[in-house]
Amino acid sequence: MPRVSRMIVQNQTAVYHVMSRTALDGFPLEAFEKDYLLGLIKRMSSLFFTEVFGFTLMDNHFHLLVKMLPEHEFTDEAVKERLVQFYGEKRAVAWEGRLPFVRQKLASLSEFMREIKVNFTRFYNKRHGRRGYFWGDRFKSVIVEEGETLINCLAYIDLNPVRAGIVERPEDYRWNSLGYHIQTNNKENFLSTDFGLKQFSVNGEKERVRLYRQYVYETGAIPQADKPYTKTIPEKIVTEERERNFEIGRKERFLYRTRYFTDSGIIGSREFVSGTYQQFKHLFQSKHEKKPKSVKGLDGVFSLKRLSEII
Repeated sequence: MPRVSRMIVQNQTAVYHVMSRTALDGFPLEAFEKDYLLGLIKRMSSLFFTEVFGFTLMDNHFHLLVKMLPEHEFTDEAVKERLVQFYGEKRAVAWEGRLPFVRQKLASLSEFMREIKVNFTRFYNKRHGRRGYFWGDRFKSVIVEEGETLINCLAYIDLNPVRAGIVERPEDYRWNSLGYHIQTNNKENFLSTDFGLKQFSVNGEKERVRLYRQYVYETGAIPQADKPYTKTIPEKIVTEERERNFEIGRKERFLYRTRYFTDSGIIGSREFVSGTYQQFKHLFQSKHEKKPKSVKGLDGVFSLKRLSEII
């Protein structure tokens, strides 16, 4: 049968819930692979005309909630700036004569997903010494209305690891958007918190995330009648969160930050991290000089790249 044409909104802003599943048997996406996939999504979203609301990377599939912005919103200078930031000045010059083509490409959901999936397949095949496809059928996409529908879809995405019985609290999972918000404090402002609801239209990202977290917990405690085998957030945990108004305390923030002690390549004072990096810089994939990043919540502690960033 011929493929059904994908529903893509033309020349205006649109939000899509995107899903893609591996063609391989079992659960091939381990921690190393999920870290790389997340880094790839972040990198491509900085090039394409996108806003990412949320994601969940599971062991054999992933979900992404992304807004695609129309090409007419970006001037030639804005396109050039993105090319320079992504490729560097020398390589970006080669694209200057093809700006209409580039602008069209960067506004395309299909091209955005293609770059993510093709680059991940190359990485995975090289790492595992194999050839062939990694992903199954072409990605699925659903057009999502902003507002109440968007929030419900985002909560569904963030609750995937809870429903699967992997964690009891959604932010305990490192590879979903709530985990990213709480564990990294939305590092590099990767995720949009413009949820499109009046009750979320408050000043400060911290308060918007708190309101969204409350929404996810209340939703996650409701059993799914059509899927009785799926897990829910235990009522005891939801009650505890209600009592503290869904605020993340200092203790919890510290506990989430401690993952850096196992996931970083190097961790310690700025001087220690910088000095040690010089001994091992040849192992890092990037040719650019790396700088220590402060670990928020741990004063005076810095880290340098997760081990997944190293060959």
